[in-house]
Amino acid sequence: MLEQLFFPRKIRRIRRCWLAGDIEQYLVWLQQRGFSEHLIRNRVPPLVHFGRFTRERGVRSREQLPDHVDAFVAQYGRQCRVHTREARKERRWRGRRAVEQMLRLTVPGFRGGRWPARPWPFAETAPGFPDYLRDERGLRAITIRAHAHHLRLLEGFMSEERLGFRDLTPALLTAFVVARSRKVSAADVGACTGVLRVFLTYARRERLIERDLASAVERPKSYALATLPRSITRDDVSRFLAVIDRKSNVGRRDYAMLLLLVTYGLRAREVAAMTLDDFDWRRERLRVPMRKGGHHHLYPLTAATGLAVIEYLRKARPSCTDRRVFRGALAPFAPVEHHTVSHRASLYLRRAGIEVRRPGSHTLRHSCVQRLVEADFDLKAIGDFVGHRQPHTTQIYSKVSVEKLREVALARGEAAL
Repeated sequence: MLEQLFFPRKIRRIRRCWLAGDIEQYLVWLQQRGFSEHLIRNRVPPLVHFGRFTRERGVRSREQLPDHVDAFVAQYGRQCRVHTREARKERRWRGRRAVEQMLRLTVPGFRGGRWPARPWPFAETAPGFPDYLRDERGLRAITIRAHAHHLRLLEGFMSEERLGFRDLTPALLTAFVVARSRKVSAADVGACTGVLRVFLTYARRERLIERDLASAVERPKSYALATLPRSITRDDVSRFLAVIDRKSNVGRRDYAMLLLLVTYGLRAREVAAMTLDDFDWRRERLRVPMRKGGHHHLYPLTAATGLAVIEYLRKARPSCTDRRVFRGALAPFAPVEHHTVSHRASLYLRRAGIEVRRPGSHTLRHSCVQRLVEADFDLKAIGDFVGHRQPHTTQIYSKVSVEKLREVALARGEAAL
């Protein structure tokens, strides 16, 4: 492997390093995952420096290497030739990435990252709660992580007050909810109170607390149809799609992903999870499995969407055996996650100069639903089309005519009415 990338003098220098075997194994791993030769060469210098650094510190076994990563990264950043803050930060980041990636491959159990894995909140007092969520309530992993997030905030709040689990009272829970309401939206507070009630109900059932505190956690008052959907106009959608560079590989991928959002009103998670098996080219159908409500949908595959996906598959998608459709543009070409889909939607909305509250993938979903409302489809059909579980979820789109409301806001009220 080294002979393919370096001159003999460089190879001798690498092999003098006591981590030479690990470095070569790591380079083979990079090559198998499609990394370019240029990138592989750039990963070697920080690894050789790391080997020299750990040897000078008296390290003799690979199990000791993780304890010296932070110190090495700090020193490696100070050795930058260009003495600017940005250059040192970039050098530290490159050094950490190469070293931790190699250690994850060669040191069993090494996870890496600047932030270690956080323990489950209340792990000592309620160790069975994650199993309860997964086995009894049947929640997905992402929903369980959301529960952990809110409980971790409660645990931190109690730690600041120097209180233990047995000290939970209605007054303390109310103070926590009020503190959260000053920082986040009403919807986030509602989600937090829902998690607290589930947790407190479980704690009472398991006799971890002596009284029923779940009833003391009140959901914040919310009003039906109190907000407007953050949709954009049809012209804005066209302008949004026009700013995507469809000549590049990334642009072809993004255009196909975002066109699916616009056309079918899908969620970012549903687009990211699509596989090659979900496209029935012969019958011109698109299958969306395991939606939020646990069901799946079949849609007619429109010509524009089908051509965009085919162009991506033929010209831009990396060759791999995995069936997930949308993949990263750089090695190791991992499948795209839902947050990437939302980020790309937000990026192109800003590039197109479209001002909208909380831009992202749901902006396009709302725009799709709003177009169906303006085309006089009934709410039941619209809700079924976009996968709403409850009819009242779709009712928010029937409250106003968004286009007419915009005309009123622009002082053309008489013409609009």
